[in-house]
Amino acid sequence: MPLKILSTLFLFFGFISSAQVVINEIDVDMSGSDVEEIIELKSDTPNFSLDGYVLVLFNETNSLSYYSIDLDGYSTDINGIFLSGNTAVSPAPTLVFPNGKIQNGPDVIALYQANATDFPDGTLVTSTNLVNAIAYATNSSLATNLMSALGLTISTNENVNSLGITQSIQRKNDGTYEVKTPTPGMPNDGSGIVLNYITVSTSQTSYNEGEIFDFVFTTSQPVAGSDLLFNFTIVNGNFMVNDYTSTNLTVLIPVGQSTASNTCTLFDDITDEGDEELLIDIQAVPTGYVINNDNLILRIYDNDYIVQSYGTPLNPTYGLVTPTIPTGYYDSLEGLSGNTLKQELQNIIASSNVRLHSYADIWEIIRTADQNPLNSNQIWDMYLEVPMSKLDQQNTSSIVGKWNREHIFPQSRGGFEVADGDYADGINIWLPTSASNTIDGVSDAHHIRAENGQENSSRNNKNYGNVNSSTVYAGPFGTQGSWRGDVARALFYMAVRFDGLNVVNGDPNEYLPSTTISSGNIGDLASLLTWNTTDPRDDFEMNRNNYIYTWQMNRNPFIDYPNLADYIFGANFGQPWSSTLSTQNPIENRVVVYPNPATEYLIVSGLEGSSKVEIYTITGQLVQIQNFENNVQINLDLNAGMYLVKVTNGFQSTTKKIIVK
Repeated sequence: MPLKILSTLFLFFGFISSAQVVINEIDVDMSGSDVEEIIELKSDTPNFSLDGYVLVLFNETNSLSYYSIDLDGYSTDINGIFLSGNTAVSPAPTLVFPNGKIQNGPDVIALYQANATDFPDGTLVTSTNLVNAIAYATNSSLATNLMSALGLTISTNENVNSLGITQSIQRKNDGTYEVKTPTPGMPNDGSGIVLNYITVSTSQTSYNEGEIFDFVFTTSQPVAGSDLLFNFTIVNGNFMVNDYTSTNLTVLIPVGQSTASNTCTLFDDITDEGDEELLIDIQAVPTGYVINNDNLILRIYDNDYIVQSYGTPLNPTYGLVTPTIPTGYYDSLEGLSGNTLKQELQNIIASSNVRLHSYADIWEIIRTADQNPLNSNQIWDMYLEVPMSKLDQQNTSSIVGKWNREHIFPQSRGGFEVADGDYADGINIWLPTSASNTIDGVSDAHHIRAENGQENSSRNNKNYGNVNSSTVYAGPFGTQGSWRGDVARALFYMAVRFDGLNVVNGDPNEYLPSTTISSGNIGDLASLLTWNTTDPRDDFEMNRNNYIYTWQMNRNPFIDYPNLADYIFGANFGQPWSSTLSTQNPIENRVVVYPNPATEYLIVSGLEGSSKVEIYTITGQLVQIQNFENNVQINLDLNAGMYLVKVTNGFQSTTKKIIVK
């Protein structure tokens, strides 16, 4: 569950002990991601209709509601129990709500005779039509304001036994509460009719198109009285009836037995429809049986994915993707220098032709722009340097195992804002934008990348640099830094595209209070200029630039001409620019660096005239430099590892990765 200011769980009090239905059990705090939260009700009589009831979750901080659950159409079971919870709860809840929905408290959950429409998010707590309520937290803290408003006098600590993550708060028959091992789906005192639980399982959680596997259905007790017969479905989203064959969706377990298997054959077509997810949904079962687990998801991988001709950032290729630069796009830059060059570059990339799309559209843009070249059903996770399934896009509050939208120039530093009512409306709907509208940076795809949610959170709004500290981001440990040049060129773009955004040396916010962090500054410029050289633009990045242009009608010029950065931010500031000076150069196709892996020496050949070779560590530290004519053999005295070899010939240069053993 989301951690609030007080990250603790605390609970109590059945409010109206004579009510026909009460809150019977709550479990809101567990280890890891909260995927087994429950809110259980109990009625005085079995099969009690819950029409006209609503559960409302209130926040103590502001005394406002943050979630409501309408109970119309539901009823308690033969034991008077109604179970709601997350999909991972066992037995399967009758009503499912999203993972991590219940806050840790101190807060209150209340049951009303009303409808969910009476309690939109942000509704002030009220005792009107209140049936029952419970106050909770995980220590001695109290939801004082909520308890006062609802007439509650007692609160119970779910962690009272120091076992909060494995225990729940349960109502006793006298109306008080105790904390013990959860009993979802059954009376808390162990009484009631013992039900026969139906469990479904498969041998794996994922399969490929064309594979055959079994759904296995098991009852906790042998079937008695008459044969058990029920149905289930597996269609879900894009996984349709034509995606499987020869599957019997009716389950029969004869009297005296407790298991049955149904075989599923996945259809192997010849088109790339993308990876899909099958959902096992057991339909109504006879009285006396309870579904123990339900809504199981199986990942189905499409084996017809597309592989591109170019490489990933981790194994880059160069020169295979042709830039789609419109004729004359950069012509006005020729001969300009210094601030005049920077201003004219802004005139190009922030012109009246540039289009602003919604932040929600960014999902669609980066699903294609950041697509893994080796598998069209995956995105490339920039910082972790690994692919992730497009299906793992973050659609809930949980970031574990999901990827989301990473702003390379952080929102908090740039002051970017998501427009009210933001929604995806496609490539053909856009708004005008300009250099002065810095808030528009929230949905500029040139600096938004697909990124692992947890790594995105860890990076936060840090500066970039070669030294790990609380304010500097140097990337995940053990990765090769294949993202560093991409980051540098994205930040150079943002510092030109929008007024008020700057890339500066050092930590521009080191001595500023947190309230001023949206100063528009980010560092470290020196590191970024180095990264721009040591991690050269590759085909993945050029393909990305080409695709974003189809949406925004502007390009990142630092991808098209990376050494523009030196003329606007670096050592060549004040010198006249010419496109013939581009570092994306023909020597990439001529220079040869070998052997690779190397041990005692390295040979650089294929060039004519005066040249220079520089060897950098993967973090950008220069460790060896040598000038030469035509060809050279360089004696190495380096530790084993990966290095970057930059070869410069006149105004042209290229960088190669080598391994030293």
